[in-house]
Amino acid sequence: MESDVTAEPAPPRRGEASCAWCGRPVNEGGTGRRRRYCRRSCRQRAYEQRQALRMQDLPEGTVVLSESESADLMDRLFQLRCACEDLHTAIAEGEDPAELARMSDGLVSTARRAERLR
Repeated sequence: MESDVTAEPAPPRRGEASCAWCGRPVNEGGTGRRRRYCRRSCRQRAYEQRQALRMQDLPEGTVVLSESESADLMDRLFQLRCACEDLHTAIAEGEDPAELARMSDGLVSTARRAERLR
């Protein structure tokens, strides 16, 4: 059976969180401090961003996106809104449960893509 939806990373399971930089699942491990980043490169990029913000006198926690990253995020949010509207219309029109389930799966996949900043 073929699927027209691209493969997405599995959603975070219990004991996992999302990377503070890229949004991928992070295995928090057992004991000790919880991990915030999925890889060392993500931790490094976050550090570099914090240092750049300090030099520009921007408040801690500020997220700076390039124009292309911002446009990409807006596109993903538009796709998410369209998927929500499609599902809402299908429910209102009494679409069969199998199609609603397929559309719901697509909506979840679209939402996962939309929540990633980078």
